[in-house]
Amino acid sequence: MSAAVESICIFRLSALGDITHMLPLVHRIRAHRPDARITWIIGRFEAKLVGDLPGIEFIAIDKKQGLAAVWRELRTRLHGRRFDALLLCQLAARANLLSTAIRARRRIGYEWAKSKEGHSLFINERIAPAAGRHVLDTLYRFGDVLGLPDAPKCWDIPVSDADRAFAEQHLPGEQPTLIISPCSSHVLRNWHVAGYARVAEHAANRHGMRVMLCGGPSAIERETGSAIERESKVPLINLIGKDTLKQACALMARATAVLTPDAGPMHIANAMGTPVLGLHAATDSTRSGPYSDLRWTVDRYDAAARKFLNKPGPELPWGKRVEFPGVMDLIEIDAVTERLDALMAARQA
Repeated sequence: MSAAVESICIFRLSALGDITHMLPLVHRIRAHRPDARITWIIGRFEAKLVGDLPGIEFIAIDKKQGLAAVWRELRTRLHGRRFDALLLCQLAARANLLSTAIRARRRIGYEWAKSKEGHSLFINERIAPAAGRHVLDTLYRFGDVLGLPDAPKCWDIPVSDADRAFAEQHLPGEQPTLIISPCSSHVLRNWHVAGYARVAEHAANRHGMRVMLCGGPSAIERETGSAIERESKVPLINLIGKDTLKQACALMARATAVLTPDAGPMHIANAMGTPVLGLHAATDSTRSGPYSDLRWTVDRYDAAARKFLNKPGPELPWGKRVEFPGVMDLIEIDAVTERLDALMAARQA
């Protein structure tokens, strides 16, 4: 990276999954240019996950404010500052407009094929197309434009001793553990209660696993967790709404596997090095699945595309969602338990 690039502003507000996808890029910059000053403009909630990364200035924004209010806040907090490079890592029109509050000599954005919502009007350089389809591969390309050498991908989310102690308190010993994080913020990506309950029973009865429910404090997450408990014929540990993001990281690090639809916990578990039983039908696992290992994922995206859009999955545009009522019913319970069996067998090999 040119020594002339001494200050870098990263713009990526949300969401949790995409914030974890940013981490290999951020660690790549820090590894090869430890002297560069890095500022990351991020959502306030998402900052709870990564805001303690050393050597980075975080500007946490309350996204619930209106566009004009956020723009004024950014303009005020960045008054008098000019960056050598802005990495505009978010494509939404709102993000593009907010980026006008950031002064930068180089404004680096997405390649032509992925640009949308006026993105091209707010940048003066582009990344090259990524070799892989995954979102993380695309974000990692921003480092290429800065001239950074390639590096092994590293997530490295800081987790305190107190958070690890919390996880050990709730998951003591070495018993194999399945964590179920049942909900996405996109409700049409959520699998059904009966499916989660049957997999929990299979995990406990076939593999002697304890099963824990995790998730945020929203009403739908709490209600879903309670419904799974009622449906399940084996006891479950229900921590939905009772842990922080950092505690969730520590819990997932102690788990044997995490079962979840396409949502932030999928990518947090992947970042912590835990195998993920990913559930994909509304979204394409090759684009947004657990990055490190797709072997345990059940993907019915192609079947969903054919059923609801009358097209094969590979013919859909990159990032196209198939979010229709009933789409997740394409995922069979037997297919999920088979992947769990395969994962447990691989652990013994």
